[in-house]
Amino acid sequence: MNASPTAGLPAGLLLTYYGDDFTGSTDAMEVMASAGIPTVLCLEPPTAELLRRFPEARCVGLAGSARGRSPDWMETELPKAFASLKQLGAPVLQYKICSTFDSSPTIGSIGKAIDLGVREVGGRWAPMIVGAPRLKRYQVFGNLFAAVNGEGYRLDRHPTMSRHPVTPMVEADLRMHLEKQTARSIVLVDMVQLQAGNGQKMLGTVEGNDAPVVLIDILNDETLLSAGQLVWENRADGIFSASSSGLQYALTAYWRKKGWIPSDAGLPVARPTQLIAAVSGSCSPVTAAQIDWAASNGFVTERINISRILRKETVEQEIERVVALACEAVSRGSSPLIYSAKGPFDPAVTNFDALAHDAGVTRSEAAHYVGSALSEVMRRLLERTDVKRIVVAGGDSSGEVASALGISALTVVAGLEPGAPLCRAYSRLPRRDGLEIVLKGGQIGGDSFFGVVLNGELP
Repeated sequence: MNASPTAGLPAGLLLTYYGDDFTGSTDAMEVMASAGIPTVLCLEPPTAELLRRFPEARCVGLAGSARGRSPDWMETELPKAFASLKQLGAPVLQYKICSTFDSSPTIGSIGKAIDLGVREVGGRWAPMIVGAPRLKRYQVFGNLFAAVNGEGYRLDRHPTMSRHPVTPMVEADLRMHLEKQTARSIVLVDMVQLQAGNGQKMLGTVEGNDAPVVLIDILNDETLLSAGQLVWENRADGIFSASSSGLQYALTAYWRKKGWIPSDAGLPVARPTQLIAAVSGSCSPVTAAQIDWAASNGFVTERINISRILRKETVEQEIERVVALACEAVSRGSSPLIYSAKGPFDPAVTNFDALAHDAGVTRSEAAHYVGSALSEVMRRLLERTDVKRIVVAGGDSSGEVASALGISALTVVAGLEPGAPLCRAYSRLPRRDGLEIVLKGGQIGGDSFFGVVLNGELP
């Protein structure tokens, strides 16, 4: 994996990361690729055989599903993932988290991931960058904010994250939120100290043998640049960082200022295509508005019946029903979009526990069945048609679908909406190799997102 060194940067890999969900993993890949840093996202452990297909790579990611997992699962699975990335030799190993800090002590514990990562990597400190201004995420005095439709919200008052069905954000101060997940000490470098140039001085006062978590405020490009400098210049022999794609934005901002990477690399413009196929397991209001837009703009949209896919006696018929409808749409030159819910107040969401109970399954089993059904819909659709570009909306759904399609790795083809690039799939299956795919998080994109993917327009 030794590529030609970029001027001013060490040879070989610069960063490796494990993504706690698939959509966030492509978000991180997009940032690096748009900075001119060849990046590959693996959907299976990055073996030497797989990586030989990408000899130019300077960044390697591994897409995972830890965001929806228990600490016990993490204890079993994350050390193996971290070890597979550490052996690649990059100076920074990242546990890539969502910029909305989705986590709790029992589900997707970021604190647990930090404890496991520091145990594997070592280091004197564990930097944490969550804010990402390009994604409208801001950390100010330790509190996380996000903007929706031009209006900023503290995360514990955010219209979606404050009532998230699995990991609701009840505290926007990330120090207080994180201290419930780890006993590790937590330090804040706030925006005042960072803008005053005191970040290095504050880091010098960090004490303790537990590699403290050091949260770094991010408000704007200035603080982003300062954070990138602080992390890169204090990476020593290797550090572990649980961060959003804000880490990628910060590091590339610093490398760009130093003249080590191109100042105008960017991504190609996505070309239009005749039609796309999409499945959505997202319950975000953002995705709901996008589904409504698609329905009003020539897409064939269809809801998959949750009650029927939770029952063994009806699941096959329901999958076949929506697959047949989607194939018919493709035959007419229309783009199909199959979804499981529209927004957090959809009865499929508010009554989900009752639907699971009536079907005799647990909530977690029911969620898995929904993802599996959407995966099977997309798999059968691709087997029966010549669709070349697909979209999967929802973090958990993206992992389920991408895994079921036999995809080994992804690279970025072009930019679309920030956080959801157009990717190329690499697969041992000839019909999957070269497939264009977009993995979209629930909060990503404007109302016309599906139209952007279809028409290749930039935002």
